[in-house]
Amino acid sequence: MVTVRIEHPITSFERWKAAFDRDPVDRRGSGVRRYQIFRPVDDPEFVMIDLDFATSTEATTFVSAMRQVWASPQAAPALGGPPRATIAEPVEEVAY
Repeated sequence: MVTVRIEHPITSFERWKAAFDRDPVDRRGSGVRRYQIFRPVDDPEFVMIDLDFATSTEATTFVSAMRQVWASPQAAPALGGPPRATIAEPVEEVAY
C-alpha cells in the first residue's frame, strides 16, 4: 500500500469540499482504494488528505493529474496556497 498525503491551506472548507466532491480526476478510476480528510483542530483553514493506492505508479500518476487541477482556479477555487503532495510507504503500523 502506498499513501499520497496532500496538505494545503484553504479559504473555505465548504467551497473546498464541494470541489473535492466533484472529483475532477476520478479518484476510484485513478486507483484510490481509500481516503481520509483531516483538519487540524487549531486551524480550520487547512486540510490534509490521505489517499491509499496499491502501487507507487498509480500514486505518482494521480499526483501528476492533481497538479493540473491545482493549476486551474476554476477546478480548485478554495486553495489558500500551494499544495504539498508526498508519496509514502508504511514502515511500521501498530494498533493498541
